[in-house]
Amino acid sequence: MNPTSQLGTRAHQRRLGSTQLQVSSLAIGGNVFGWTAGDEATVDILDRYVELGGTFIDTADSYAGGRSEILIGNWMRDRRNRADVVLATKIGKSADFPGLTPGALTAAIDASLTRLGTDYLDVLYLHIDDPDVPFEETLVALDEVVRAGKVRYLGASDHSGNRLIEARIIAAQLGLGPLVAVQSRYNLMHRAVFEGSMASVAASQGLAVMPRFALDGGFLTGRYRSRANLASVHGRFDSRVVDAQSHLNRRGLRVLAALDRVSAEHEVAPASIAIAWLLTKSNVVAPVASASSADQVEDLIAGTLVQLTRNQVAALDAATA
Repeated sequence: MNPTSQLGTRAHQRRLGSTQLQVSSLAIGGNVFGWTAGDEATVDILDRYVELGGTFIDTADSYAGGRSEILIGNWMRDRRNRADVVLATKIGKSADFPGLTPGALTAAIDASLTRLGTDYLDVLYLHIDDPDVPFEETLVALDEVVRAGKVRYLGASDHSGNRLIEARIIAAQLGLGPLVAVQSRYNLMHRAVFEGSMASVAASQGLAVMPRFALDGGFLTGRYRSRANLASVHGRFDSRVVDAQSHLNRRGLRVLAALDRVSAEHEVAPASIAIAWLLTKSNVVAPVASASSADQVEDLIAGTLVQLTRNQVAALDAATA
């Protein structure tokens, strides 16, 4: 089954919140680059992603100790396509420049630019909320790097709704550029945190929402349906095993059954339906999902092309209750 050949071959594009940036409605996640996806696999994944119309690459300075950024930078240099992609990274968690003091922030951005082989970032996210640093100091330092041309737009990752409100108030009071995007763990298995105050704040501020863990570590691909199956796939302990184990219960299997039914109706993979469901939600611009091999990219892009019916969305919603 080749879902993209059935549905069309180019990922849909959406505007990134209040900005003028147009991005593909599926961001390819760089968290596996340099880890479960080696050098050659990373190149193959990125090549296939852009072949299918993908334009939005999401990474972080902490992914694989910076190796993810290096691999992406090497790929852009070799393909000479920096101007054709929208590049986002996150800072705050790296071992070299942890936290969000102005000094750490500036050093982390410069290090990311060097690894990525570029002189600007399209989107920079705060990877953490650092309570040890006055928020205004962090936001002023961010505004300075934007004014210096190193960063075009700003976002936050896994910040609470209250912190997003605080950021908007500080920006208005000090004349700073506002945050325009937010990342949060959000998928069919994890709805409560985002759909509470976060969703309403994102809507009121017009923030572009980029759901992280769109496939919940692979659980929503349908790969893991029993503990024996989980052990045979991974054969070792990692965070995906922990997440999948926690979902191997009545609710998780009910969600997989609903995904199976809807995916059969559209003749696509369950992963495609999990992506398509997210894209029906208000303010969601581009779910962030990763692939460990190039052949998995087609299912991700297919999710941007599937048009779910109201009844299908309602059935998926009900399955997660």
